[in-house]
Amino acid sequence: MGRQSSHVVVPKPAAGAKKPVRPRNPVASGERDAAHNRAAAHNYVLLDRFEAGLVLRGTEVKSIREGKANLKDSYGLIKDGEAFLLNLHIGPYSHGNIANHDETRTRKLLLHGDEVRKLLQKTQIKGHTLIPTRLYFRKGRVKCELALAKGKQDWDKRETERRREADRDAQAAIKANKGRNSR
Repeated sequence: MGRQSSHVVVPKPAAGAKKPVRPRNPVASGERDAAHNRAAAHNYVLLDRFEAGLVLRGTEVKSIREGKANLKDSYGLIKDGEAFLLNLHIGPYSHGNIANHDETRTRKLLLHGDEVRKLLQKTQIKGHTLIPTRLYFRKGRVKCELALAKGKQDWDKRETERRREADRDAQAAIKANKGRNSR
C-alpha cells in the first residue's frame, strides 16, 4: 500500500454564501462609549437629549479611539444658526506630527436645522444650557450626545445625594432580608 496524505481537504463554500464575520473593534462599531461626562448628571438636571455628529480632523478621531477625549468642562453653543462644541479636550495623537490638532479648539456640531432652531429656543430660557454627556462611535463615525440641561443649586445636589443614598440603603436592606428568608 502507498502512503496516505496528511492534509485535510476543506470543501469550498457554496456559491452566494456569506463570508464569516470578523469581530470588530468595540469602540469603532459603537459598542462602547469613547468618553463619558459623569459630572453632568451631578451638576445639572438633564431634560432632553440629542445626537449630533462632529466635524473633526483625522488625528482627533484617532485620539478619540485611543481614549484621549475629556468632556468635563465642555458645553454647547448655538451661534448664527449653527451649533458648536466648546472646550472639548481631545489629547494629541501619539503618532501625530507637527500638523497635530489643537487640543481644545471649537468644533462644529452636525444637527438638522429644525433641531438647531429648537435648541436655540430652549437655551434662551434662563438657566438652560447644552452639555455633552458622552462621545461614542456609531458605524465608524464619532457622535456626541448633547443634553439640554438646567443647572442645579447646591441644595439640589445634596438632596439628590441623600435620595440616592436612601435608595442604596433600601436595596441593601431588601437584599439582606431576602438572604435571611431563604435560609
